[in-house]
Amino acid sequence: MTTARLPLFPLNAVLFPGLVLPLDVFEERYRAMMRELAATDEDEPRRFVVVAIREGRQTARTGRGMPDTAPAPDAGERAPGDGFGPDPAQAFHRVGCVADAAKIRERADGSFEVLATGTVRVRLLSVDASGPYLTAEVEDLPENPAAEGDETGRTSADEEAAALSEGVLRAFRSYQKRLAGASERSLTTGADLPDDPSVVSYLVAAAAVLDVPTKQRLLQAPDTATRLREELALLRKETAVIRHLPSLPAIDLTRAPTHPN
Repeated sequence: MTTARLPLFPLNAVLFPGLVLPLDVFEERYRAMMRELAATDEDEPRRFVVVAIREGRQTARTGRGMPDTAPAPDAGERAPGDGFGPDPAQAFHRVGCVADAAKIRERADGSFEVLATGTVRVRLLSVDASGPYLTAEVEDLPENPAAEGDETGRTSADEEAAALSEGVLRAFRSYQKRLAGASERSLTTGADLPDDPSVVSYLVAAAAVLDVPTKQRLLQAPDTATRLREELALLRKETAVIRHLPSLPAIDLTRAPTHPN
């Protein structure tokens, strides 16, 4: 498998391939990362790895859907691994997602506005806290490894995933209607939904209102079909629960939160 060493950006959230991630970066350790990425040639990808925090917590003001904490007064002075324990690698889930920063804008105060998109899944092999920011050695995590090099197996896996994808999309539409209310406009219309099963699996995982451990489990599913099967069960369960609730909180699925760090 292909390995690489990339900057590491821990979050109390899970990024999926194909999904957009807005970031508000103000801690010095992450500013240093963005300054270096911004200096990369425009023709080259500005890649970093987003990984969900398993232990400890990111030391930053948090956005919607994240713990309500604020940075310490000396947040700008923190070392790369501060807040993540003596061995930062143990604080993170081992499967993350590579992000490509299409937009990195430095503000007058030295903070950054970043807009990135998830690309591929990776597995963390090691974490290095010796530089100005965390870096990690990672290896690519294929989406459907069992079918690689096996044409018959690939065809069978594709057919299974396609059938599951149709069921997940139906369940997702029902889930949206229950969540938003029958009179509300749903997140997407049938014309907006993708055809590719892996894309469907990531879109649903990102859009469903699920906790971080559940989203992480979906990210690290061994293949598309496994992820879709779990999503189908989750959507049916959540829809049934919502059906019996007397009222629902106002949840806007059409806005992605900004994750400050």
